[in-house]
Amino acid sequence: MNVARRFAEIDDLVPAADSLREIRHHIHHHPELAYEEVATAALVAEKLEAWGWQVTRGVGTTGVVGTMKLGEGTRSIGIRADMDALPIVEQTGLPYASGTHGKMHACGHDGHTTMLLGAAQHLAATRRFSGTVHLYFQPAEETGIDSGAQKMIDDGLFERFPCDAVFGLHNHPGAEPGKLLFRKGAFMAAGDKAIINIEGTGGHAARPHLAVDPIVIAASIVMALQTIVARNVDPSQPAVVTVGSMHSGIANNVIPATAKLELSVRSFSPAVRALLKQRITELAEGQAASYGGKASVEYIEGYPVVVNSDAETEFAIEVARELVGDDKVVAHTDLLMGSEDFAFMLQKRPGTFLRIGNGVGEDGCMVHNPHYDFNDFNLPVGAAFWTRLVERFLE
Repeated sequence: MNVARRFAEIDDLVPAADSLREIRHHIHHHPELAYEEVATAALVAEKLEAWGWQVTRGVGTTGVVGTMKLGEGTRSIGIRADMDALPIVEQTGLPYASGTHGKMHACGHDGHTTMLLGAAQHLAATRRFSGTVHLYFQPAEETGIDSGAQKMIDDGLFERFPCDAVFGLHNHPGAEPGKLLFRKGAFMAAGDKAIINIEGTGGHAARPHLAVDPIVIAASIVMALQTIVARNVDPSQPAVVTVGSMHSGIANNVIPATAKLELSVRSFSPAVRALLKQRITELAEGQAASYGGKASVEYIEGYPVVVNSDAETEFAIEVARELVGDDKVVAHTDLLMGSEDFAFMLQKRPGTFLRIGNGVGEDGCMVHNPHYDFNDFNLPVGAAFWTRLVERFLE
């Protein structure tokens, strides 16, 4: 027990809960979209500098890196938090709700950033590690393409701020607050984007026989796409094809000339990923041709599969069990069809990406929802986990 008490406990971070809540609510009230996180990055940098961290601004555009080296230890660790918000109109009615119409922290990045700041403050105060810590505050996770993680990597992240292992975290609606969820190996799906542009022939709504209706073509393509996962993909392989956007026409008495669909495509297997691209293209072109129209498909590969390394995941699970107990740790949680650009970092360094419960039932509103809010209960828990992880890794 005496040895274990050398490392951070949740109770050590509870006194900071109010100040962390103020930081989180401030960030929530001032959301910034991808590559616009100027004020958020400035707040992060100012806090880190005040606590004695060496700060580098402008990494991968608006990214911030905090560095602290203590003792003679030669090992190094990297921890990442994302900072960007989403283009969503907030409907929570909270006193600290978004002050910018059409922008909202609907995925909890305000909480992720604050938890890591909490760990930064505590690590600087207690200084119970020997080695180097790099805190990566990342822009633009939400873009799906043009990744902030990749931008930081391209800007020399791991050459300028090297680490032996890298760790990241995301909140998880559907699990009780404070519960930590892990999975070795493949964890979160690759996420791609497909844009289908449909060409028909415009005309009068009362004379459809003189037109080629792109809306009918689009509807047919939407329904045909549902057969890909059901009838082309091996049932043992996870895959999702979602049509998230469908646009055509501006008047009820006009058959438009064009239509546009935008798809989100998720997979775990490279073979399945290739099959999805092939079948989406074939179905779109074939359905359009059968109605006398044309379709072209722009297929954009986004984030790769999140693959956690075994040793680092096992280490993080061990730290979690020490901190919150076995009953609050899920060592082998389910695969998730969501995507994460932390996958790019895991391609460069061993590490793990974990989840922290954000609430169940009515208290567990799904992310990307206008009623979502990060659960402040997690602030001292997440900060204590990151602190203890550093202390144990750089013991």
